[in-house]
Amino acid sequence: MGNVEVFGYTDRISVKAGETVNFHVSADGTRSVDAQLVRLIHGDEHPDGPGYIDEEIACAANGTWEVSKQFTQVGSFLKVADPQGRLALSGSFTMFCFIRPGWPSAGVRQAIMGRWDCHGGNGYSLGIDENGCLEFRVGAGGDVDVLRSDEPLQLQMWYLVAASYNAETHCATLYQEGTGNSYNSLLGEVAALRYTAHHTDVLRLAPANLSDTAFLMAGAHDWSQARGAFVSQSYWGKIDRCGVYARSLSRAELDAIKEGAPAPSDAIVAYWDTSRGYTDTGIGDDVVDVGPHGLDARGYNRPVRGKTGWNWTGFSDCFRLAPEEFGGIEFHGDAMVDCNWPVTKALELPKTLRSGAYAMRLRSNDDAGGIREEHVVFFVRPATPAARIAFVFPTATYLAFANERMSFDDPERHAVMGRMPVVSDVDIELYTRGEFGLSTYDKHADGTGVCYSSYHRPIPNMRPKYRTPSLDVPSGLGADLSIIAWLERKGFKYEILTDEDLHREGKAALKPYLCVLSGTRPEYYTERMLDATEDYIAEGGRYIYTGSNGFMHTAGFRDDEPWILECRRRDDGYKTWASAHGEQYMATDGMRGGPWMPLGRPPQKLVGIGLASQGAGSSEHYRRMPDSYHRMVSWITKGVKGEIIGDFGLADGGAAGLAVDYYDRELGTPPHTKIIASSGGHTDIYVVNQQIVLYAYLGLFGSHDSRVRADMTYFTAPNDGAVFACGSIAFGQALPVNNFDNNVGTVLANVLQTFVKPGRLPGWQWISEEKQWR
Repeated sequence: MGNVEVFGYTDRISVKAGETVNFHVSADGTRSVDAQLVRLIHGDEHPDGPGYIDEEIACAANGTWEVSKQFTQVGSFLKVADPQGRLALSGSFTMFCFIRPGWPSAGVRQAIMGRWDCHGGNGYSLGIDENGCLEFRVGAGGDVDVLRSDEPLQLQMWYLVAASYNAETHCATLYQEGTGNSYNSLLGEVAALRYTAHHTDVLRLAPANLSDTAFLMAGAHDWSQARGAFVSQSYWGKIDRCGVYARSLSRAELDAIKEGAPAPSDAIVAYWDTSRGYTDTGIGDDVVDVGPHGLDARGYNRPVRGKTGWNWTGFSDCFRLAPEEFGGIEFHGDAMVDCNWPVTKALELPKTLRSGAYAMRLRSNDDAGGIREEHVVFFVRPATPAARIAFVFPTATYLAFANERMSFDDPERHAVMGRMPVVSDVDIELYTRGEFGLSTYDKHADGTGVCYSSYHRPIPNMRPKYRTPSLDVPSGLGADLSIIAWLERKGFKYEILTDEDLHREGKAALKPYLCVLSGTRPEYYTERMLDATEDYIAEGGRYIYTGSNGFMHTAGFRDDEPWILECRRRDDGYKTWASAHGEQYMATDGMRGGPWMPLGRPPQKLVGIGLASQGAGSSEHYRRMPDSYHRMVSWITKGVKGEIIGDFGLADGGAAGLAVDYYDRELGTPPHTKIIASSGGHTDIYVVNQQIVLYAYLGLFGSHDSRVRADMTYFTAPNDGAVFACGSIAFGQALPVNNFDNNVGTVLANVLQTFVKPGRLPGWQWISEEKQWR
């Protein structure tokens, strides 16, 4: 018997008690699993902490589930809606498009456009062969004619390509002309390469068009006994304006199209204007056919839009300014945003179910190795808010990192972290499974960055016990559960929200609560989320920022598909890849991608501190600062003995580490902010955040630059609001040490107990006095 592998996901990441959640499960090596609903309390299995803790919950779905292996369609493509079969061409025809090959040397056949049945060898297709050359294929019943170019396509160079077929003479023509300019392609005019190829031959066959074969762009139909129908021969690269004619276009007509002239108006079957549909708030997945039949195409696995096209001049850096120059749609053979597995089990949650982080724990009893236990995670918010405290799980950041493979594929990761990764069986299994998709920190196989992530797929690194290989500590959910466990142990009544709730409902999601706590790394924020948090604080909310590297990076969600996150990366800030020039604005909502700071919203303006540095291998302690003894804030450190806070922790031995934030008036820290404590002495693995320096120079390290520190801060806001910020990701992972009895917890308890009391905060009279002196 082979290894057992069980994986799953939910249709919704955030649900209310009483609502229904669907579970989608795939299993290899077993036909059944034992299912048990659990409430997640603590995940980190570090020996200095309490270990993994959950609570089994009675529900109707507990018990044995029948499971089977599921298949996932990988690769982005366009499918044309053609109910009348107008693209089942039986006479003369021409098809053409502009392309920018992203991986012509992939060594596999790539279908650019056509109505091609790979399994049966029927239809017609314009594509790229295994040697990177343009080819035109015509098939009937498995017999195939092929016309090929002898001039390989060059990487990331724009071309106009076309194939024509004359039904009377059976003559086929292949057209290939370069359309690169000084801006739109990888190489400029000084590169002495040949881009032109023209070939003509007489074919034996006419295309046989099967009724169930749709017209696709960036893929072709296929079939197998195990999985049935699917799309294969994925194309890597961009496609811009493309068309199909019911006649053979001449070379002169194609030359005119290459120069930017309008396409001929007669005999059009379809003409897809890929630059149509842009608005100031982005563009969707539908590609408009401006021809007479309205044969629009629909994108699958989120083809990337907001990309420069064949005619980009370099002057406009955003699709809002010149949409006609942004017709490029980028496709990747490893793109995936939805596994689309069938529902294995639906569960109507009990109406009395407590708000919290939950998982359906799936276990296989088969006597075999492999991944025999799975936690399918979701979050339950209350049907009606009743607590004074809310904890916001940073699910947008979970999605940005979902299934990241940096420990395997990023050549700089080991140097940045200063250590070798510690990989688990789950990491290795994830790396070998392309069907689970990538993170927005990864690159596609062709070297371009991944823009989209989704929770409609298994996410092994969003599991309670998971440890990030490059850090060898929990991050994301595993780190955030340390705060949940502390709240549980200290008896605080709390409820939970997620980033999805915050984006969907805005300030209304936070308004019922006197105090809101963040997760340990709330890095990715949409504009709605940022506005909601700022308004909540300004209108009297009390906010505890229990992490670092928060509120740093833009993100985008569509209202109708909240499970898909978009991320573009600029050439500033920490990054594993950067969006190409002209492609830094998100197709989801039109917002410019990258850090919030260049857009005028550094984190210091919101919570008083912002990212100073990131590192690994060693965390430090805090030392109390003179402000901590001020009569306005001395209550924060009540019960703390001595000056040292947090010289312990489950994350590298201290409460200040992994990422650290600092106070900076020049970036918007409120003037009356008090620094309660600060760290220091970080190793040289911690380098100053490149966003806050103009250029690199020697000395931007933990042992040299005073900006590499975690500042624990406090300030009051209008209407009796306030913000306490701890300044470190590792802060939350120090809370469980010594059975949750330590001075990090003392500080947090002092703040939380104060924040949940209505009315004025301690020291308000001294604030008034200070204002009078100013």
